[in-house]
Parts: sequence; C-alpha cells; structure tokens
Amino acid sequence: MVKLKEKPFYLTDGQVKWVEDTIDRMTLEEKIGQLFTIMTYVPGVNEENIKNTVESFHQGGLRWQRKSSAEAYEQNRLYQKYSKVPVLVAANCDTGGAECVPDGTFVATAAQATAGRDPETAYRIGLASAREAGSIGANWLFNPVCDVYLNWRNTIVNTRSYGSDPDRVLEMCRAYIRGVRDSGFNMAVTAKHFPGDGTEERDQHLVIGCNDLDVDEWESTFGKVYRGLIDDGVEAVMVGHITQRALSKKYRPEFTDADIKPATLAPELLNDVLRGELGFNGVIVTDATQMIGFNVAEPRRTALPHAIAAGCDMILFTNEPAEDMGYIREGLENGTVTPERLHEALERILGLKAKLGLTESYRFPTPEMREKYVGCAEHNEFRREAAEKCTTLVKDTQKLLPVSPEGKRVFLVYAHNIPNSKGYKGDPVKDMLIEELERVGFAVDVCPTFYDLEVENGVSFMNMIKIMDRGEREKFKAKYDLVLLVLNFTGYSQTNEVRVTWSHDHSADSPWYLAEVPTVAVSLNFTNHLIDVPQARTFINAYGSKRENIRAFIEKICGKSEFTGVAEDTVFCGRWETRL
Repeated sequence: MVKLKEKPFYLTDGQVKWVEDTIDRMTLEEKIGQLFTIMTYVPGVNEENIKNTVESFHQGGLRWQRKSSAEAYEQNRLYQKYSKVPVLVAANCDTGGAECVPDGTFVATAAQATAGRDPETAYRIGLASAREAGSIGANWLFNPVCDVYLNWRNTIVNTRSYGSDPDRVLEMCRAYIRGVRDSGFNMAVTAKHFPGDGTEERDQHLVIGCNDLDVDEWESTFGKVYRGLIDDGVEAVMVGHITQRALSKKYRPEFTDADIKPATLAPELLNDVLRGELGFNGVIVTDATQMIGFNVAEPRRTALPHAIAAGCDMILFTNEPAEDMGYIREGLENGTVTPERLHEALERILGLKAKLGLTESYRFPTPEMREKYVGCAEHNEFRREAAEKCTTLVKDTQKLLPVSPEGKRVFLVYAHNIPNSKGYKGDPVKDMLIEELERVGFAVDVCPTFYDLEVENGVSFMNMIKIMDRGEREKFKAKYDLVLLVLNFTGYSQTNEVRVTWSHDHSADSPWYLAEVPTVAVSLNFTNHLIDVPQARTFINAYGSKRENIRAFIEKICGKSEFTGVAEDTVFCGRWETRL
C-alpha cells in the first residue's frame, strides 16, 4: 500500500485527491506512458516533434543529452507545455551542472570531496547541481551516488563514490542532499545504484553486475547507507542491474543460482528488502534499460513487464517507445502486471509530482534563473576552492617535492584515452598543462605520441619506428630536470574497467623515464592508476581536468600551497610495490 501522506511524499488531503482523480481520468495508454522516463538525443529544439512525442507516448518523465542550457531550457519548457500532466524532468549531476549541460559548472567529483574530508564540498556539489539543473526546468536529480567503493579495480564508480567507508559515504550523501534542499528549487533526489555498485570490477552497462557481499557485510555497508538516506526522506531509489545473491537466497531459500536475477527483476530485493526491511515508500526507478545487464537477463518483451511486476515504478529509457510500451500492455493483458500493481506505481509517480508541485498550477522557471545560475562565478569559485582543498599527494617517497621551477626544463608526457575518431586534432587539456607549467616558470618539451604523429603525417611504418625512439639516455638526463607524467583517462560502457593505455607498442610515452629523471605522476581522473605505474615515487590525484585542478596541483608541486587532500587506502590497489 502506498502511503502518500507519509515519508517521502507528505501529501495533503487535497494533493492525494489530485493524484487519485488524475489517475482515474487517464486512458490505459496514458497510464502506461507515465511509467517511462524517455531520453531524447534529438539535436536542437523542434516544437512540433515535441508536441507529437508527448501526444503519442504520454511519458511520465524526461531526460536529455548534449544540449546547451538554452536548448535544454526551451526543450523542457515545451515538454511541460504540451504534457497533460507535467513531466518529471531528470538530470544526472554527480559533479555539478556540467553533466546536465555543457555550459554548466564542474565543481568536484565525489572522490575529490572525500579527499577533502569536509562535507562542505559535497554540499556545494549538490547546491550547484540543483541550481543549474533546476534553472533549466529539471525537477528530479538522479543523485547522489551512494555506492561504497570496496574494489579498487572498479572504475565505474571510482570517482563517483564517496569512498570505502559507509559512514563517510552517508555523511557526504547527506551533505549533497542538504545542498539540493537549500537551492531554492523544489527538487527530488535519488539514491543509487541499489543494491550497490563498487564491490566488483565489471560494468553493468556491459554485463549483469554482481554484489557478492554476504548478508552481514551488505547490511553494514550498503544497507547502512540506504537505511540512513531512506530515514532522511529520499524521494527515489534507482535500482541497478546488479544481483545480490546472499539477500536473494535469504528471502528465497529455495532459489538455485540459476534463479538469481538483477535487482530490477528481483521482487525479493525490491519488496522484501527495499520496501520491507528498509521501509522505502518512494519511487523505485530502474537504471537505464539499454544496459546489457538488463537486456541479457531475459528478452526485453518479458523483462519490461517483469520489472514493473517486481516492484519498479518507472522504467528509465526506451529502446523504441511504441514497442516498449506495447510490451507493458502485453504484460497487463496476460496478467504479468496486475491492475493493482499498475495503480500502485502510478500513485507513487503522481505522488512525487504532487510533492514537487507538478500539477495544473505548475509554473516553469523564468529565463532569468538560467542566466543567474548556469556557469555562474560563485559555482566556479566552488571548483577552485575544491581543487585547492582536495588535491592529494598520494606519495612522495623520493622526497622530490617541492620543486622550484626556476631554470627547470620539464618533459611533459600526457597519456589519455585512445581517440575514437580520425578527427583527432590534439587535446585542449594538454594545451592547458603547457600553459600552466610555463606560467609558473618551467620550460616545457612535450613527448610526442602516436596520435600526434598520425595527425601530422598520417599512419606509416616510419611513424611507428619514430614513436619508439627514446634517444640517448645520457643526453635525456642532461637536458631534463623533471618528467611530468599526466594521466587523463575517463569513460565507461566500452570496457569493464579503464586502465592506463599508452599510445602505441613500446611508444616513447610509456614510463621508461621513471628511473632516469625525477618524475611526478598525476592522475586527472581515476584514483587507481598506481596499479599501472607503481614505480612512480611521487604520485598525485588531482580529480579533474579543468584549469583550476591543473593549476592547483602545479602550484602545490612548486610549494606555493600545501597538499591537504587525504588518499583512501584503495589508491594503492592492494599491492605492496605501489607504496614504495
């Protein structure tokens, strides 16, 4: 039974009546549409297309990708204009508004906030996220990430998690949510990814995830975090395509391993654990249903209705809207989804809308709000202060730092993701590194990579030979005072874990120089790169590739400010040699 007058909805009698009356007025097609949050990738804004989409699918929620704040604002306004019932407009803002719109603000990653050991950074991430997303019409954040980072190999939640200590994760998530609540926007928050990512190294975008903690371990880690956030009144929980075998067998002792399903399809995890043990009364939304973790569990035709039947209230994204909604209709017709289960899901969806004021009296934000908040000076100052506070000296066992730049020549090695396009024309992050090093007084030479040579000369056998040429060691040592190795690797949904990849076989950017010239290694993203460069005796985690992050670590290398960030033990990747 849905308790709309209780946590997290707290609806009045009038709001409850609006929920029930609205459901009663809906056609079956409109009810089915409410179960879906649809993604739009269409470039630009086409009012006629938006009107037709809303009238065809009656979707309950919306997310978008790759639009400027002005485009996203206009798109979201039009969806609300043409929707009979206002839509839940969702945004994914782990680090600030930059993940919502490209002209938004990157404040800090969760890992960065944890390194600062101060919940103020997490609070500011939540505050900036809600302001920037809210000002372009979003009313639902798919945040905070409350995964516990227990496996150093996991790069899916490496920087998105607030760490390995569940108490700190809970503290930081609460701070993020306080920022959202203080933003001035009526915004729902979401705890994700139940039953918890971070225990293994694989990516549920590519495979069914497995959280293999035993029951007691789960209760003391993920269970503690979810229980705390649910007690606080989090409005939604996003469920991952992740199994939790121990919990499934606790509540279904007759299960064999073949019976275990990811949480999105597991009623024992959704009803017995999330609704029952943890007492969650809010909206359960699936993680993205394009993920392989969902689609390999069973055919999509049965998986979608089974997700609703299992206890999910909303389905995140579609493969093809008409077909997916047809699968739900089939599930209703064959009894997989009962009328009672459909009504319950609708009560929660409409209940959340009522709480957020998404009724006939809803007013879309004015354009002035977007102009005030997106990319504003205050949020950029949040980023600068986070970089100053959180940048972390993981180790300096060679006692190299600080280094005076005066009269020093640096060999800059910049390693990054393999370009996935023949249109590679260089990297603006590398350009910023050169600018910032020269600004403090270093003379800089850049190690050529295979990508750079390919741009200059095209692919050739001679390029491959040239990129392996490292020159005479004694001349190299005489010329350079310092090597700066900068690692900038990002991404998910392409490989199960992201590791350092050099530009070519035996290329000159690979770390042959570590034993020749004093070297400082810096990661601009993932915290676990010591596994691939363990012999780097000085290692820094900078947590971002913005100018503020780059400037902060360079100034700290030079002794102009102190390192105050604190590394978690996971940075050493469970290896003895990474600590040397």
